[in-house]
Amino acid sequence: MDINLESKYLEELGNGDHKAFDMLYIQYSPRLKHFLTGFIKNQDEASDITQDIFYKIWTNRETISKVDSFKAYLFRMARNMIYDYYEHSLIEENYQQKEQNRPAYDDLIEEELYARELSLLIDIAVEKMPPQRRNIFIMSRKDGLSNEEIAQRLNISKRTVENHMTQALAELRKIAYSILLLFF
Repeated sequence: MDINLESKYLEELGNGDHKAFDMLYIQYSPRLKHFLTGFIKNQDEASDITQDIFYKIWTNRETISKVDSFKAYLFRMARNMIYDYYEHSLIEENYQQKEQNRPAYDDLIEEELYARELSLLIDIAVEKMPPQRRNIFIMSRKDGLSNEEIAQRLNISKRTVENHMTQALAELRKIAYSILLLFF
């Protein structure tokens, strides 16, 4: 574009002339879009950025009318928009990576809370068991003793130990089932 004609359009643009803006847009937008596409490799994004640049030109038309070289100003704006585009892309990519990792972490925390609550409820249920059943359960599950070893230590039959363990586990299953119904 002739420099005198460009100056005339810039002056008219500064006064709010839509036709001058249209002429500058028609002259420079295809080149600007091509320039942007070369850097960001996405024509739709390049079109959007081109529109954003010309929107800024319109909104700042009073100050832009005083620039010496509109073409240089325009491509400096494009360069800055490319920097912003890549900075935004990096931020978005980092955010998406964090979000992909986050649910797994949140699920682990939630599962750990459920496990702690279940363990606490089991401990409460064990404390409420009759003394001999509680003692047999603790010796079996916490101390790791076999039914035969428990029977020998308590001077009771192995069958009595098995009966107490069966009843203790039945009580705990009821509690576990109730918890499952509450949480799920």
